[in-house]
Amino acid sequence: MFGRLLAVAALAVMALAPAHAQTWPSKPVRIIVPFPPGGTTDIVARSIGVELQRMWQHPVVIENRAGAGGNIGADAVAKSPVMATRC
Repeated sequence: MFGRLLAVAALAVMALAPAHAQTWPSKPVRIIVPFPPGGTTDIVARSIGVELQRMWQHPVVIENRAGAGGNIGADAVAKSPVMATRC
């Protein structure tokens, strides 16, 4: 019985098509900071954005979405299109 389950599992794995990697990022990367510009969080996000832009050779945009105790920024992130796969 265990041998049959193992064989079925092996066939299922072999039947999967190979995944093709996509070039990422294909659009400018947005980092949303839920606090006003000029604060510590904004400064850290901008310094990280500069380094990411240098590593990826792709634009990184920092957006400040302040207000409502961070809820406006969280809402912007929740409604943004998801481009990366989840691990």
